[in-house]
Parts: sequence; C-alpha cells; structure tokens
Amino acid sequence: MSAKVEQPDQEFSGLRNILWPIHDHEMKKFIPMGLMMMFILFNYTLMRDTKDVLVVNAPRSGAEVLSFLKLIGVLPCAMIFMVIYAKLANIMSSEKIFYALVIFFMSFFALFGFVLHPLGPVLHVSPETIDAWRADIPNGLYWPVAAVANWSYSLYYIMSELWGSVAIGVLFWQFANATTKVNESKRFYAFYGLIGNIGLVLSSGCLNVGSRIGNAMKESNTTLGYRDGYVENLGFVTLCILAACCIIMYLYNWMQRNVLTDPKLFDQSQVKTKKSKLKLSIGESFKCIFKSPYLGLLLMIVLGYNICMPCVELIWKSQLKIAFPDRNDYQSMMAALSFCTGIFTIIFTVIGMNILRRCSWRFAALVTPIMFLVTSAIFFALLSYTRVAGPFEPINLGVLSTTVVMLTVGIGLIQNVCSKGTKYSLFDSTKQMAYIPLDPELKGKGQAAIEVVGGRLGKSGGAGIVSALLSIAGGGATLLSLTPVLGPVILLIAILWVFAVFGLNKKFTALTKGA
Repeated sequence: MSAKVEQPDQEFSGLRNILWPIHDHEMKKFIPMGLMMMFILFNYTLMRDTKDVLVVNAPRSGAEVLSFLKLIGVLPCAMIFMVIYAKLANIMSSEKIFYALVIFFMSFFALFGFVLHPLGPVLHVSPETIDAWRADIPNGLYWPVAAVANWSYSLYYIMSELWGSVAIGVLFWQFANATTKVNESKRFYAFYGLIGNIGLVLSSGCLNVGSRIGNAMKESNTTLGYRDGYVENLGFVTLCILAACCIIMYLYNWMQRNVLTDPKLFDQSQVKTKKSKLKLSIGESFKCIFKSPYLGLLLMIVLGYNICMPCVELIWKSQLKIAFPDRNDYQSMMAALSFCTGIFTIIFTVIGMNILRRCSWRFAALVTPIMFLVTSAIFFALLSYTRVAGPFEPINLGVLSTTVVMLTVGIGLIQNVCSKGTKYSLFDSTKQMAYIPLDPELKGKGQAAIEVVGGRLGKSGGAGIVSALLSIAGGGATLLSLTPVLGPVILLIAILWVFAVFGLNKKFTALTKGA
C-alpha cells in the first residue's frame, strides 16, 4: 500500500521534479485550488493596502493609530468571530458556512465602498471636533480618538484583517486539508503559495489603476465627495474585490461538483476519519511551553518575527504618509510594496526550496532574522538622521538626488520586501520542520500552544509595545519621535531571535541525529 502511495512522486525527474511536480490527472484539483488561493490573497492585498490608506490618511490620524486598532479592535473581534464560527459549525455544513462567510464579507465591502465611504464627511466627526476632544481627554488617548472619530475607516481596517484570518486560515486551508491527500500535500502546498503570490502582483496593478482613476477625477475636478478623487478610486477597488469573491465562490462550487465527486481525486473516508484539532486555553498553552525548553525557544522565534516586523512596518508607513500625503499616491506606493513582495517571494521560494534541501536547518532559519536585522539597522540609522536633518533635507547620492524622507521610504520598502519574502519562503518552513522530531503528544500540544501564544498574543505584542510607548509619551507623540527607544528595543528582540535559533538548532540537531 505504501509503495502505491509513494509511486507518484517517483515518476518525476529533473526540472519537472523541481518546477512542476503535479500529475496531469491532478490538474483538475490543483488548478482551481491554486486559483482560489490566488484570488483570496488578491483580495487580502487590496483590502490590506486600502485599509492603511484610509486610516493613516484620515483627518487628524496617522500610522500611530494602527497599533491601537490592532490591539483593541482586531484582537477582540477575531476572538468573537471564532466563537461565532464554532457555533455555526455545529448547525451548518462546511459548504454553507463557506458561502455565508464570503457573502458576509462581500456585503460589508460593498456597503462601505458605495455607501459609507462616500458619506464619510457626513458620518465622521469633524477635524475641529477631534481637536476639541483631545483637549479634554488624557494625553494617552490622543491617537485612539482618531480611530473613534473616523469609525467607518476603523471598521474597514478590522474587517480587512478578519478577511486575512478567515479566508486564508479558515476557509482555504481547512478546505485544502480536508480534500488533499498526504502525498499530494507534500507537492501541492508549496506551489499554492507560489500561485497565491501572483495575486499580490495582480492586486498591485488594480491599485495602480484605481490611483490613476482618482488622479484623473481630481484633475478634471468632477470627483464626488472628496477632492482627491478617492471615492472613484475606492469604488473601482471595491468592484475588483466583489468580482474576486464571486470567482472564489465559483471555484469552490466547481470543486464541490467536479472534484469531491471524483473518487480518483477525493476519498470520502478521509472526512470520516479526520481527527479534531487539538485546542488549548491560554493557561494550558503557557504550562505546556514552560515545561519544554525546546518549545520555549521555538516560541521566542515566532514572537521575534511577530513583534518586530509589525513595529518596523508601522514606522515605515508613518514616513510614507509624510512623503506621499495624497491618498492616491500613497496607494500607489502600497501597490509597489505588494508587487515587489509578490515577485521577491515567488523567486525566493524557489531559492528557499534549494536552501532547505542543501543547507542545514540553522542556516535556513537564520536567513530571516539576519535579513531583518541588517535592513532594519540601516532603516533606523536613516530615521535617526531624519530626526536631526528633517524629512525634506536634500541628499545627494552621486547619480541620484533626493530627500531624506524619500530615501527612508525606499530603504523601508526594501526592508519590508526582503523580510516578508524570506518569512514566507523560509521562516514558515523551518518553523514547521522544528515540530517534526518531537514525540506525537508534545508535537500536538506544542503546535497548539505555539499557535495560541505565539500566534494570537504575539501578533498583538508589537502593537502593544507601540501603543504603550505612545500612551506614555502622550500628546502628539509620533512614531518618529519614539525611534530612539523603539529602534533599540526592536533590534534587541531581533538579536534574541537569532540566539533562539542557535539554541533551538542544538536541540533540533540532537533529536534528528541519525534520522
């Protein structure tokens, strides 16, 4: 029986084994799943970049608001959603839940794009009222006031974050895990990521088209509601989101009718024998991690990325607003980030596959933190110079003359692309490899514990640090003004991340020696 399972992998050789290890008869399953992943990431990128444009550039707002939204908006809503999802799972089939959730998100984004956003000046609190509120409240609430005043933008931000968690983590991967055989997953899953990143590239094109529409309306002075033409810009982006949602549901329905009914591609018995996923409470997760030094080191690695990267990204977005105050131009830069990240990730995934096969686990695991440390150190050095010279100080780089803020934005863009690209291609893979040598009980409990503590709490850790510093500083403290404190803290956490890799490597090597 096992020989029969392994036989398909043995049929590939040479470049086919590296570049496309998919059988012809499997295309019927692989192609629609890959396209589904692509359109889900396409939508997530559109939503992610749009939410930043809306919140960061809202009246009396800035990138500083994002940390508060992540902490007091996204995290509680994500937990509430998971409770609702668990109840829905008890009364509805997985197919009905899939359609219901996609339609729910479609309804919200349609409502926002065509009703709430055009009426924003009427629905939101005026800038003068925000100033009056800030004069009467504690300094620590300076930035959260902007989130409340521009409430529909904050709601869009939360719903966009939920789409990433729900559509990718719940709808796609649960469906993929339920319909993919073990030997198929070894070949399919990495390529789902490759095809998915094409969605980032496509989304950047849509965002650029939307920006051009907004700028054209602004120049013709025929825009609706906002003078910058962003109503028309967002209307186009919303249509792209809705169209992608329709395609996602069509692909899912096609899979239900043509793949799940084909015994050659789907075994109904795998649904019946599927074990429920182990779930641990926060307290049980900490207890499990504290009992195992191995899991403790793995947690440090996961927290390292989840704390450091969001902090640097927030600071970069604050500089981006200074360099590009117009929302259409800001969106174009976010589109450039998505395009570059998609291309870099696609290329580096192929490189990463070979690094994992030819180099040690330690080498592969160190690529992401080292990349983060080097690029972040350069970025923070430029920020230090910005605080002294000012953002619009001319700077001559030989063949290129620019300003300090534009150079900072460029270096920050490179930092984002390189750190995210290596994360998607190597960090995630080495993290999953680290679970393999554990005994079955510790592997199950350990992975559940890391998911709870490192995933849910870790993603809010960076936002918590930034929010705390902004609240302590009070008043109109900005992310740039906090960099003398925030920069060293982030770099220190990244250094601890590197030491954790070395420590875990010793234990990983000992457990896998002779395997």
